[in-house]
Amino acid sequence: MKPKPPPSLDLAVMPDHDLESEGVYRRLGFFDTDLSGRVAESVDFSQCRFKGADLSGVNLGRAEVTDCLFEKSNLANLRAGRSSLIRTRLSILRMTGFTWLDGVVRDVTFEECRLDLSGWRFTDFRSVIFTKCNLSKADFTGADLTGAQFIGCDLTRAQFSNAKMSGTRFDDCTLLDVGGVTSWEGAVLRNQDLVALSYTLAAALGIRIDDDSE
Repeated sequence: MKPKPPPSLDLAVMPDHDLESEGVYRRLGFFDTDLSGRVAESVDFSQCRFKGADLSGVNLGRAEVTDCLFEKSNLANLRAGRSSLIRTRLSILRMTGFTWLDGVVRDVTFEECRLDLSGWRFTDFRSVIFTKCNLSKADFTGADLTGAQFIGCDLTRAQFSNAKMSGTRFDDCTLLDVGGVTSWEGAVLRNQDLVALSYTLAAALGIRIDDDSE
């Protein structure tokens, strides 16, 4: 399901709409707004739009983000625990070190986002698409990825240990040196992706590949 944006937005104004615990933010436009470094619990964002916003280093607990749009903003090193991201689109974002632990991500699209070193441990993915994202060294340990698709993404050295991946789809991705490859039972890959993954899979199974034709 796609985000449901409101017919109109009010402009977020500081300090009236600063990020604080139990804050409720509805139908607001955060344009070129600096919210970096804030710490807040039980925050609720609904039908908001973030463009040119700085949320780097924000620390959230039990947050809910629903029907929101994020564009050309900075979410680097944002950390959220036991939080929900629902019907949201995130495009062209800086998200290095972004962490979403033990949470829910449902009906969400990530487009051309820099998500290297991001953390998704024990998070539940449903109807989620990553398109042309840099996910190198991302950590999906223990995540439920059965409802996720990766299209044209760089997953070099990403970690998938103990992840659930039945039905997870990969299309035209870089899969060099991924970790936890033995958890990939039920994943769906294109032919070219399987060739790239085969060397990592062979190493995990203790298979030695001899390239010496003699």
